[in-house]
Amino acid sequence: MNNWDVPYRQSVHEALAVLSGQWTVAVLATLALGERQFSDLLSEVNATEERVGWLSHPKPLTARVLTDTVRRLQGHGLVERRAEGTQFSAVHYQLTAEGRTLLSALRPLASWAQQHREPAPACPQGN
Repeated sequence: MNNWDVPYRQSVHEALAVLSGQWTVAVLATLALGERQFSDLLSEVNATEERVGWLSHPKPLTARVLTDTVRRLQGHGLVERRAEGTQFSAVHYQLTAEGRTLLSALRPLASWAQQHREPAPACPQGN
């Protein structure tokens, strides 16, 4: 079976399933900047959200949700985990080559979204 045997629609659904999860894109985008220790990854994702005004997420990313997210991304072959030495040592995450190609593939989608973004509603007078 070659790639052309899989219908376009099914391929899109498969890609969207990989991207599912409220924090998936935020984690991938943060790791695009380079390898991060778990605690730094958590802090940077939340700092970015705070800087943009929590537009994408109603509350901060928790350590538990980050753990679930990176495990899922590892399962898809998009993120690598590296632990240093002992049981309680630092854990680092980085994108795999496949993770980097996924982010590259998302650039046209992001451009499309920017071109078709709804204008923000105007603030009522007196506020």
